[in-house]
Amino acid sequence: MTKRSSWILLGVAAVCAALSGFWLARKLDSSAPPLASGTWLGAPRDTGSLRLTDQDGRPFTQASLQGKSSLVFFGYTHCPDVCPTTLAKLAQVKKSAGVPGLQVVFVSVDPQRDTPAVLSTYVHAFDPQFIGLTGEPTAIAALTSKFGIAVARVELPGGDYTMDHSAAVFLLNTHGQIAALFTPPFDVRQMAQDLRSAAPYLTGS
Repeated sequence: MTKRSSWILLGVAAVCAALSGFWLARKLDSSAPPLASGTWLGAPRDTGSLRLTDQDGRPFTQASLQGKSSLVFFGYTHCPDVCPTTLAKLAQVKKSAGVPGLQVVFVSVDPQRDTPAVLSTYVHAFDPQFIGLTGEPTAIAALTSKFGIAVARVELPGGDYTMDHSAAVFLLNTHGQIAALFTPPFDVRQMAQDLRSAAPYLTGS
């Protein structure tokens, strides 16, 4: 990402996609607390089948999301600003929230450059327990579509390129379903508080 206006617009696109149908059918437990820095989806949404590879070269599937709540963020290791800033904040959020089993998952939108080895070095610089995912371009494209993430490759002079992408953070329940999302700017204190409040309501449906 190179331009603030670009990722803000992409973030709005992600919100619109993720919240489509929100007002038509609100099936979430009405007793769930409001989120100060995020938004519940009307009903938990499946992520579809996953066929990705983690930072250790191991398969990562839908089963890998079972039993734990997750914060999922899409980005790439060559990102100059938004990605490292967001991951640094998520490391603080995870530590401050103190939610048992909470995992942070970073999905690369640049599988051409982001190999498992590259992801391992990158995500573990923020937190040794962070999970980095890569995979075949078709698998990444299917997942970004499911999450409503906008991605665009931008060619740069000299043959290099950058990746514009939405900057939303998704909260998954313990069944691996998308339950809520957070959009920039991210406030560590508010997000941590939201996660503590949300934890009892993330058992899925």
